[in-house]
Amino acid sequence: MKEKILADFHRKRAGRVIENMKRRNIDGAYFPDRRGAISHICGLIPAGATVGLGGSVTIVESGLVDALRGLDAKLLDRYKDGVSPEEVFEMRRRGMTADVFIASCNAISYDGRLVNQDGLGNRVGGIIFGPEKVILMAGMNKLVPTVEDGARRIKEYVAPLNSVRFGADTPCARTGFCDDAACFPPSRICNQLTVIEASAAPGRITVVLVGEELGF
Repeated sequence: MKEKILADFHRKRAGRVIENMKRRNIDGAYFPDRRGAISHICGLIPAGATVGLGGSVTIVESGLVDALRGLDAKLLDRYKDGVSPEEVFEMRRRGMTADVFIASCNAISYDGRLVNQDGLGNRVGGIIFGPEKVILMAGMNKLVPTVEDGARRIKEYVAPLNSVRFGADTPCARTGFCDDAACFPPSRICNQLTVIEASAAPGRITVVLVGEELGF
């Protein structure tokens, strides 16, 4: 009973957010589980395309990266075993002009705006401009009422967890709480805060929502 109620709840909420994104020239799709979402995303990638990846727990834990490895595509696979930091950095640069750029969102407001914060800026840079096609996979846990709630979600939840993941020596990694006034480079990972209000090019950005909790 609970699973059925949650499935209907997610479907209704996703439908409303997708409608709001459409008014902003952002395409959207919803799938109850990651399998359907992955199949859909793979179907959006042309044969032979160069595919860049933004830093994302979602695309790794969902199995999307594994699926991309089996496509007829030039995958800039920053998650492959044995890749050096220098190679990862070069893949970040190349990803910003890839045919297709795949990442996730830190938060999506109910009215269809995309909120993200980066450390280096290659992920938000690729979403904003460069790649011909951008695909963002996000669990329903990323939905928030407002842009302000999205920024708060990043500071209070996403950044502390990512700081621990990266091994960054930041206040939030040490205490679990953001102390923005005491957080500076080179450890700071909250360096670029972006809000995608709309896409100038219709259909360039596609957000694929999944009825699961994925990523941070």
